Amino acid sequence: MLTVTSVNVNGLRAAAKKGFVEWLAGTDADVVCLQEVRAELAQLPEGVGAPEGWHTVHAPAAAKGRAGVSLYSRQAPERTQIGFGGFGVPGAEEFDASGRYAEIDLPGVTVASLYLPSGEVGTERQDEKERFMAAFLPYLQGLKARAAADGREVVVCGDWNIAHREADLKNWKANRKSSGFLPEERAWLTRVLEEAAYVDVVRALHPDVEGPYSWWSYRGRAFDNDSGWRIDYQMATPGLAGRAVKAWVERAATHGERWSDHAPVTVVYER
Repeated sequence: MLTVTSVNVNGLRAAAKKGFVEWLAGTDADVVCLQEVRAELAQLPEGVGAPEGWHTVHAPAAAKGRAGVSLYSRQAPERTQIGFGGFGVPGAEEFDASGRYAEIDLPGVTVASLYLPSGEVGTERQDEKERFMAAFLPYLQGLKARAAADGREVVVCGDWNIAHREADLKNWKANRKSSGFLPEERAWLTRVLEEAAYVDVVRALHPDVEGPYSWWSYRGRAFDNDSGWRIDYQMATPGLAGRAVKAWVERAATHGERWSDHAPVTVVYER
């Protein structure tokens, strides 16, 4: 089995003080993908940035205290990559030092950690999100083709910051004009699934349910009311997705036990 977990930690230094360290010590995952780390390796305690028994890849953002993705794997990677520039995709180099993408090769599979920009309607943040999406789709297509030629599968895990369907957020009617549920963003995610032919693994295993949500605002009682969004995905090539046997969101039992505003999303794949 290959168990992969993805979670936006909402600041790894803060999460480490709230329960991330204990969670990592208890997880059965073979690979853990982190997003919104918001720290450089030198700023992390050793047991967090380089914990015993794990091989780590950190991709901090050039902008201090922003973004940042990491991958923790129990097996040493055969190859590591930060950013997705250098593959002939126009616009990709803009994001090489943005702390938004890293990938590792393990035997037979490439695992990536993605933190897609969150955006805000009518601002430069939304423009940045749109530029990222425009560059990332052709990269995903090329990645899949290169992996297939190499006999490899791919899974891109992370915070995609887009709810694809009405079943992916509780209050969808009120958010139709909000970044994260805009028609053009949802259409782009459809292209990831149809044109690039990736599979939303959690939805494939749970086709007819609301959620399962993976992010709840800290405002109000969103968590207690399960008023969440499903924006954290594992998008896999069909061969790997077809070997997924179990997927779940590791939702904390109570609001007080949360160590991030996101919950880990875990999938077990047959090798």
